[in-house]
Amino acid sequence: MDNYKQSAQAAEGALASDTLAAKKVFERHYSQKIGVLAGYLPKESKYVASWLSGIVKEALAAREGKSAEDLQPAVLAMAELLEHHNELRDLVRLMIAEGQDVHRQYEPDTTYTVNSIETMLYAMNHIIMRAPPFTPDVPHSAFPMSGLFVYMMWTRGGEHVFKDDKFNAKLADILDAWCTYLDSPTSLNVITTGAEGWLNTKSYTDNDLDQFVSKQQQRDDPVHWGYTSFNDFFHRQIIANTRPIDGAGNPAVVTSANDGTVYRIAREVKRTDSFDCKSQNYSLENMLDGRHVDRFVGGDVVQSFLSGNNYHRWWAPISGTIIEKRVVPGFMFSELYGEGFDDSAGTQSQGYEANVNTRGLVFIESDDPSIGMVCVMPIGITEISSVDIQVEVGDKVKKGQELGWFSYGGSSMCLIFQSGAIKQFTIVNPEPDSDSDNGPFIRVGGQIAITHTR
Repeated sequence: MDNYKQSAQAAEGALASDTLAAKKVFERHYSQKIGVLAGYLPKESKYVASWLSGIVKEALAAREGKSAEDLQPAVLAMAELLEHHNELRDLVRLMIAEGQDVHRQYEPDTTYTVNSIETMLYAMNHIIMRAPPFTPDVPHSAFPMSGLFVYMMWTRGGEHVFKDDKFNAKLADILDAWCTYLDSPTSLNVITTGAEGWLNTKSYTDNDLDQFVSKQQQRDDPVHWGYTSFNDFFHRQIIANTRPIDGAGNPAVVTSANDGTVYRIAREVKRTDSFDCKSQNYSLENMLDGRHVDRFVGGDVVQSFLSGNNYHRWWAPISGTIIEKRVVPGFMFSELYGEGFDDSAGTQSQGYEANVNTRGLVFIESDDPSIGMVCVMPIGITEISSVDIQVEVGDKVKKGQELGWFSYGGSSMCLIFQSGAIKQFTIVNPEPDSDSDNGPFIRVGGQIAITHTR
């Protein structure tokens, strides 16, 4: 039997038994989501569906008088894939139908919803031709692609679709096209002090812009404050003295590569392990794409989460030489079904995503053999999932030196250490069932561990 047919039948068979459980799990998980706790989403989950209906309504209005050929090239390529691949098309239809079932449970009177492949494609097309406005009172407005897929991701069909190589490749092309738009000056229409601008008074407070923008920048360019695009604002540079480097001259001090909250500290990590289960273990062969695995078996992993308003550049946690750098293409919207409904679109599956998502690998060899090699692994979570590495093989880097940045989207970071390198972590490991934003805050350049270096 064709793999797609097997996937579809398995998804259909599981759907009926999952429906009642879904109703119970949905609200319990929703109330603890990052967006809710951080104030980005309303306390009642039904308003997520209201936002989604608005996006679909706008997309359908925009298509009036146009044909499929008017779609953006990357979206048209996805349409053509689904038109000519019957089994995959059926599985996507099943995923959409299952997503509608989740949707209807919480807002059955919504008129506009994602009810067909055509509607999904037009919604995607609408999203990638715009920069997200600053509208914190409107759920998912800042992360529209996640909002579009959030119901579909937590379905049996979605489990298979978002892991499908063909679908994933076309989706990556769509996100690349969106990234190109957000890199362009056209996207500056939301980087203003206007009501929906990311430079307005509320955003200035919510996003701690006083740590990023000087008064001189504001005077020199009162409209855009010197930013050249939406992405230029998203990975904005920090004012240096707001992020001092701990232990700058002490090689025994290991610092955080990023701002964020601690998701997990894992010790004695295995070469291979089961990562697509509730415990979301780390499997070094998968995480490192087979690179330098022997160096890290039995070592330690620190994973942290970056929210949308965090500083999205990352720095070297130690001093040393860049041995290898690469970007590993992977999934963008796959999450663990067993984690329950996740309105934040994947942040509860970060351990799993460290093994399978699009991620960067920057291997740094310390001059101190007791530290050895450290891997800095930035991970894209939903939206654009773009990782930009700004150092080259052979470069000598100092602790606290910038290595690269994330373009627009949710993000995670893993630091991977050799066995015996870390004497003691100086940050707290959250409880296993803690939510992603409940871990201790870490700042880029701040101490997270000490090594055995003397």
